[in-house]
Amino acid sequence: MELKDILTTFLRRRHFSGIMPRAALIDMDGTLYDSMGNHADAWMRVSAEAGFNATREEFFLYEGCTGAYIIDLLTRRSFGRPATETEMAELYHRKTVYFNEMPLVGPMPGAREMVDIFVRSGITPVVVTGSGQASLIDRLTRDFDGAFSPELMVTAHNVTHGKPHPEPYIRGMQLARVSPSGAIAIDNAPLGVKSASAAGVFTAGVVTGPIPGSALEEAGATAVFPSMTDFAERLPELLLTMASTSV
Repeated sequence: MELKDILTTFLRRRHFSGIMPRAALIDMDGTLYDSMGNHADAWMRVSAEAGFNATREEFFLYEGCTGAYIIDLLTRRSFGRPATETEMAELYHRKTVYFNEMPLVGPMPGAREMVDIFVRSGITPVVVTGSGQASLIDRLTRDFDGAFSPELMVTAHNVTHGKPHPEPYIRGMQLARVSPSGAIAIDNAPLGVKSASAAGVFTAGVVTGPIPGSALEEAGATAVFPSMTDFAERLPELLLTMASTSV
């Protein structure tokens, strides 16, 4: 389907007359950074030590959830009980240590180009992540030439409900002082896509790992792109289409 047709369908479903994005709500792990493999490996090390029943692949699906949510989910599934506050804190700390011991990850190919396009277009980038990994969050301002500011970051530390709940993306819009018709969301994981879609935002689902595009579409992505590089290449066309389409 052409971008104009996708956009028109979205506008009619949401009862918007048009979209004028002033904020880009962007996921971090697997979207801005090629970090999900390291996260999955760190979670698997914690799982082995804690006795959780887990597979490496499933952690790609949990991308966007808070660490506490993941630990509670694994505890309930493995032991038939909820995780304690102490367990959630200790196990997430251990996972953070293991993640930080791994080789430094770089930005996802195409991510810098995407952010540059948003900045040149006068669209404010806002980070919306389920992560609390300070090692990555602290790098954002350096790796993306100051495009991200600390006051425009939604992390695991300032939401009550993580993805797939819409709160993270709603919080991102609140920080940027925009409504859903004034934003665009970019996410690579089904739970993140569900969060952004539930918040009413035009959601670009981007395939950057083992999760297929069909899973992002099923989760509610408005449009699906096969890679971040492809999304960056098509982003100017998408923004022009948004500027010229109304219902």
